[in-house]
Amino acid sequence: MKKLNIVIAILWFAGFGYCNDLNSAAKRLHKLFDEQFEFSLRENPVFATTYGDHRFDDKLSQMSMEAIERRNEKAKTFLSILKSINREELSQKDKLNYDIAKKLLEDSIKWNELKPYLMPIDQMGGFYTGFARLAEELSFKTAKDYENYIARLNAFGSYTDQYLQLMRIGIKEGMVPPRIVLEQIPGTIESLISEDINESILYQPFKKFPADFNQSQRARIRSEGEKAIAQTVRPAYKRILEFIREEYIPSGREEISIYGLPNGREYYRQSIRDYTTLDLAPEKIHEIGMAEVKRIKQEMLELIAKTEFKGNFEEFKKYIQTNEKFRAESPEDMLKRVAWIMKKTDGELPRFFKVLPRMPVGIKKVPAYIEATSPIAFYSGPSFDGLSPGYYFVNTYDINSKSLYNLAATTLHETNPGHHLQIALAQEINDVPLFRRMAGFTAFTEGWALYAEQVGDEMGIYEDEYSRFGMLDNDIWRACRLVVDTGIHHFGWSRQKAIDFMLENTSMDSNNVIVEVNRYIAWPGQALSYKMGELKIKELRKTAEKQLGGGFDIREFHYVILKDGALPLNMLEKKVEQWLASEK
Repeated sequence: MKKLNIVIAILWFAGFGYCNDLNSAAKRLHKLFDEQFEFSLRENPVFATTYGDHRFDDKLSQMSMEAIERRNEKAKTFLSILKSINREELSQKDKLNYDIAKKLLEDSIKWNELKPYLMPIDQMGGFYTGFARLAEELSFKTAKDYENYIARLNAFGSYTDQYLQLMRIGIKEGMVPPRIVLEQIPGTIESLISEDINESILYQPFKKFPADFNQSQRARIRSEGEKAIAQTVRPAYKRILEFIREEYIPSGREEISIYGLPNGREYYRQSIRDYTTLDLAPEKIHEIGMAEVKRIKQEMLELIAKTEFKGNFEEFKKYIQTNEKFRAESPEDMLKRVAWIMKKTDGELPRFFKVLPRMPVGIKKVPAYIEATSPIAFYSGPSFDGLSPGYYFVNTYDINSKSLYNLAATTLHETNPGHHLQIALAQEINDVPLFRRMAGFTAFTEGWALYAEQVGDEMGIYEDEYSRFGMLDNDIWRACRLVVDTGIHHFGWSRQKAIDFMLENTSMDSNNVIVEVNRYIAWPGQALSYKMGELKIKELRKTAEKQLGGGFDIREFHYVILKDGALPLNMLEKKVEQWLASEK
């Protein structure tokens, strides 16, 4: 699913209208961005709708091999045009636009060669869960909105069949996820096949209509919606379930390492380059991870010594895992605690950030149909049409297994000053092409969010040593990812060895560790981005503090890091170096 999005997203580029006084190279560059944007709207109809372009509101993306190859050929054409533009004639701002566009196009073309689109699903989701959330991404104000939505429901059958065909090709070519991953998928799909249409998540828009709809309109639209779900959507989900059980799971590979794929070694190296934006060997990343685990573990032991608890690390972990004071009484209790942390943080933000996003962030529970296999929490950004805020999804499944001591750190990571602040600010930049506002270089976005957890300590958000332990626990968890991800995919670790390493070095319970390890198996390389990005941002801050001395301003440093949106780490480092040179 993730790499397929990268392949499609070659093309989430947009121009922003250029002035007549731009030179020829700049005009050609922005003309190219405009052409890419128009192409991306046609190829990604749901994105077009959420962006505010309603020409394709009744359509879904085409996912046939022909459509995928057409997009790839177009990417090659765009790259060829880009390379024909004289970069030296561009302004500094446009040189950065050029460099980022070039990297995105080259990465997309490389990924297309590795064929991740033949493995479009895993236990965390895919097109089948993405479609289930369709109604949440749309607005329903007119009869035409409902008719377009119904047209998309009716298109889900062919949309599904195109994905099934991709996966059948994947089986023939040996491009299949590990069986341990696939065995977790049927339960999610079963939850989407509601025998009672009224209970279907896709039926929700038909339960409430705008006030100006008359009874006849409501009855007609509701009837057509029920028919589409009953005759197209539900049978499509049943076909997916049958395929997974009868064809996909039996074909799943036994080896959990990505090296089990025909192109596995290059796949992993590309994953590292993509997710970390660095060209590091797996051995080096593993070494960095081990060193970080050792460092953070020592800090955790020193912190434990400051509490009233008497005992070793293992005994302390058992204490915080089992003590009722570190457990929420109910899902609602956990959500209230999250809301308090968020509001407390909001009051501290101006001391650390000179620019704050206009768009707010809300709280939602992780949807029931994916909560059992989802991580502890995740974030979904604001819509580009300004109609939907960012959302912090909190997993309240099996509430008795969820700990409170790391709730503050996780909330800081997902909301402010973490993901929401960074992503919402990036979307609100008004003088760059849209692809810059949308760029999600994972090492930057996740590295920033992990760094933000530690900024929370400077902000005074952690109220006691236990919540600070939660911050360190989150940090060592990300350090463990460097070890475990490379361990599984490069060094051939077994799943159990990975689980044991996580249990030994973090306070996570076994259920959450298993979910995490399964995620690393399904999503090679992504887990490396957090710690590698955080280490780079901390390194840049340390450099700035040293060079500027008493003139260092944390608000200005954060502004420099965030003002241009997400960047590859090498470009971020160059930008900070230029800022420091100008400051001195």
